[in-house]
Amino acid sequence: MFKKSINKSDYKEENIFWVTMSDLLLGLMIIFLTLFIMSMVGFSQSKFAEKAVQIELAETLADKFLQNNIKVNVDKISGLVKISELELFDTGSYTLSQKGKDYLDKFFPIYIDTIFSNPDISDKVEHIVIEGHTDSQMFKGLKSQDEQYTKNLELSALRATSIANYVFKTNYNKKYRDKIHKVLIVEGKSNTSPIMSDGKEDLDKSRRVELDIRMKTNTIKLEKLLFKN
Repeated sequence: MFKKSINKSDYKEENIFWVTMSDLLLGLMIIFLTLFIMSMVGFSQSKFAEKAVQIELAETLADKFLQNNIKVNVDKISGLVKISELELFDTGSYTLSQKGKDYLDKFFPIYIDTIFSNPDISDKVEHIVIEGHTDSQMFKGLKSQDEQYTKNLELSALRATSIANYVFKTNYNKKYRDKIHKVLIVEGKSNTSPIMSDGKEDLDKSRRVELDIRMKTNTIKLEKLLFKN
């Protein structure tokens, strides 16, 4: 009977190979976890810094409007500005009233200067969104909910666009024109975000225009850390 002699050195070499592979895989796993933790910490710090800038801007806007006797609702966390339709348009119209023009003549120079005079803030602004909102009252002659929605969508978009057009007719600092062109956008929200009070829609508050400052996000991408040249 043929018997193959077993060389113990074969086992030794094979064992060394697998130990080496195990160490390599363990090392790669440790590196991956380290980079992952670093990316998460960086992400958290970045989000905290962004929120701090947003809060600072919101508080500054609220103070500036108060000092200049401009009636407006400013969220002191997000910087979201809400302007009642009653300050800007006649009922059912998207043409700015004289009262609305007078209001925006005072509002926009302060709003724009507060944002763009500070590079630490303006460089972090991704978009300034002018949003038009309507209430959910039914239009005469329209029966279906789809027709009501699209009619309100059209009205809200036209109102937002009217305000965006008027921005450039106000006495704002013209050196910020190019920056405004890059960040200003309009949206029509129809009646999708009503303002509720005691379980009922507050029609006057639902008819509004909002200016939403959306900040840039500076997230650290893990793949860039793993495959950095």
